[in-house]
Amino acid sequence: MPRICVFPGDGIGPEVIREALSVLRTVEEVSGKKLFEIEEELLGGASCDVHGVPITDRASSLARSSDAILLGAVGGPKWDQLPFEVRPERGLLELRKILGLFANLRPAKVYGPLVDASPLRREIVEGIDLLVVRELTGGIYFGEPRGIKVIDGVETGINTEVYGRPEIERVARVAFELGRKRTGRVTSVDKANVLESSVLWRKVVTEMGAVEFPDVVLSHMFVDNAAMQLVRNPKQFDVIVTTNLFGDILTDEASMVTGSIGMLPSASLGGNVGLFEPIHGSAPDIAGKGMANPLAMILSAAMMLEYSFTMIEASTLIGDAVEKALADGYRTGDIYRDGPGVRRVGTSEMGDKVRQTIRDNT
Repeated sequence: MPRICVFPGDGIGPEVIREALSVLRTVEEVSGKKLFEIEEELLGGASCDVHGVPITDRASSLARSSDAILLGAVGGPKWDQLPFEVRPERGLLELRKILGLFANLRPAKVYGPLVDASPLRREIVEGIDLLVVRELTGGIYFGEPRGIKVIDGVETGINTEVYGRPEIERVARVAFELGRKRTGRVTSVDKANVLESSVLWRKVVTEMGAVEFPDVVLSHMFVDNAAMQLVRNPKQFDVIVTTNLFGDILTDEASMVTGSIGMLPSASLGGNVGLFEPIHGSAPDIAGKGMANPLAMILSAAMMLEYSFTMIEASTLIGDAVEKALADGYRTGDIYRDGPGVRRVGTSEMGDKVRQTIRDNT
């Protein structure tokens, strides 16, 4: 039986995790059998509060021995005064590293009922369905040397953008394989006109496309142009593959193009254990108020069923239920726009609607 490690995390994390787990239990209910073993542990700020570190040996061991991980969110201003090496986010980075999660999949899709939630015009965003594949364990977030040093009497911050050929090949392969299953198009985003690391990135991706994936149409784009094109004409993209830093920035931009960061799930893959989380943060300003949008977390659970457990039917069932909830006018505050048939709801009410729709559809 698949074993799921759950890290509720910080801020709104426990609230959205609760709804996602209830959805998974509803999937079990309609299937008529128990499908998962679930065990919770602390990570991030919650772990700092109890254990003094963002990830404990026990949490690390549980993650490695599980079949998949669900994560709410980590971090918040409460822990900003901690030393850098023990801040909540370090726990997540360590988790990605020990599990070898080098490929982060971030879909950005505009649901029909939410077209008007986007700040862009309807004709620009209607029909957006793209996927960003972000390299997750290399680049400037992990490169050495790094730190704050005094050089020639001047306090200097140092971070290093480093990529080796194997790191580029493995994430590019993921992107090409996904592109092959979708529309057969991949856009590689870099800054090869300025950065030597990007020169190598472009070279390796080009070679791989020509040799291993000649059936996939590959194009290249500088990251500044890609940021502009995501706003000007986002429907030109299908699969985007890019570096850790660029992917971090572009996916947040893509989330707002689609209407709300509260709608976008993600999957981090590469090792034996996949990690699934919404791309939004811990939103401490609304934590505990029942206002958070749980749909990104629920859709992350659906991605887990698809990518880690190959439960395609169950994953589709959840995705369809989310679409039906939106079609029926259910909106949390982040996606709410006044209009006929639109109903503003809280976190648990949105979860209830998804669960009831699953029951109704089976």
